[in-house]
Amino acid sequence: MSSPYDCDLLVVGTGPAGQRAAIAAAKLGRRVAIVDRRQSVGGVCVNTGTIPSKTLREAILYLSGYRLKSVYGQDYRVKESIGMADLTVRINYVVRNEIQIIHAQMTRNGVRVLTGEARFEEPHTILVQDYERGTIRVTSEKFVLAPGTEPARPENVHLTGEAILDSDGVLAMQNIPRTMTVLGGGIIGLEYASMFATLGTKVTLVDGRQRILEFVDTEIVDALTYHLRSHGVTFRLGEEVVYVEMIEGKPVAFLASGKRIANDTLLFSTGRQGRTEQLNLPAAGLTADDRGRLKVNEHYQTSVPHIYAAGDVIGFPALASTAMEQGRLAALHACGQPGKSMPGLYPYAIYSVPEISMVGRTEHELTAACVPFESGVAHYREISRGQILGDQTGLLKLLFHTETHELLGVHGIGEGASELIHVGQAVMAHHGKVEYFRDTVFNYPTLAECYKVAALNGLNKLI
Repeated sequence: MSSPYDCDLLVVGTGPAGQRAAIAAAKLGRRVAIVDRRQSVGGVCVNTGTIPSKTLREAILYLSGYRLKSVYGQDYRVKESIGMADLTVRINYVVRNEIQIIHAQMTRNGVRVLTGEARFEEPHTILVQDYERGTIRVTSEKFVLAPGTEPARPENVHLTGEAILDSDGVLAMQNIPRTMTVLGGGIIGLEYASMFATLGTKVTLVDGRQRILEFVDTEIVDALTYHLRSHGVTFRLGEEVVYVEMIEGKPVAFLASGKRIANDTLLFSTGRQGRTEQLNLPAAGLTADDRGRLKVNEHYQTSVPHIYAAGDVIGFPALASTAMEQGRLAALHACGQPGKSMPGLYPYAIYSVPEISMVGRTEHELTAACVPFESGVAHYREISRGQILGDQTGLLKLLFHTETHELLGVHGIGEGASELIHVGQAVMAHHGKVEYFRDTVFNYPTLAECYKVAALNGLNKLI
């Protein structure tokens, strides 16, 4: 019996969640279409967010000689004068190749790719405003909405592009500013603040909270803030920005405390909101919250059962890695197939300079839950590989149950922290004990040796 619909599954958004949803359904033999407002696939992740910003970070670390300054001296640089053009060469190369890879995946799996703004006409029909062919009507039995997010822009501030900008505008900058104000101490704000500080920009970071990254282990945050301060970052925490005004060609932030902060560039990084306004959700029987996000159940179904949502548009944790898994699971359920994941063990990575990563629970969470625990720490400066890399900041921290010795959390800062964390994640997935690291042989010299040193440090505390 032929289907009355053009597609079995239509996916809105070609970011990580949309990609995985489309491919998963196509692998099951479903007729799949995917639509994106951009001419290029990849969503925010590939075009303006994760991939470009992390490539920017790598270019900065290389050209500035950051990784080897502790060995060759603070004046060491691969390139004496670094401009935005030097950084964007690498970004353009990586983004171009990522887009080609995604296009090839879609073609290989028979996924129909549409470009244009999508909006619902009724619960099983969307209209795509195609840039070349005009309006296209597409019907589908089921949908996965993964439109991603966009920067939350203040209504009373006009973005000028170079002097006042949001995170989407960073990559379009023509020059590296001498001074910068970053409003917002969340993940994106800290990442860009640390990157520009590494280039020599004097950065002032303003946030209304008394502590940055409240979900991260306190010892790790303390190490990061100490490092950033030593690189010229000024923190103004517990401060509220009343308004921003251009004065003599410079953006000036006026704070409730009476302070004024004037720098060459002002970066707004005050969160992101779901890009759902253009979807005409009421026509599908849906309503987004005040941040443009959609509520879903454990199967990623919205309040309309045949419409699923995944990725940043459903809110926390809003990571590319989790979005991929959400998209895959949503598509599997939409296709009537079982799906399994480990939602309690999602790793987190913050690509600041230095980078931070974590999996499991923090000391604060364990204390609040009255769980008896001990910690073991290994500093990179005590590890041969850390000396080779010239990383004097890095450390790895293990949290484990005092009585059962089960591993409860792993927290790291420093070179390769986002890669190193997966060793602990694998052990935690099998409810492993800290003795595993004590009794295991690791390659030498490697950063993975930190696990053995940290385990010995923690177990010695029990003795």
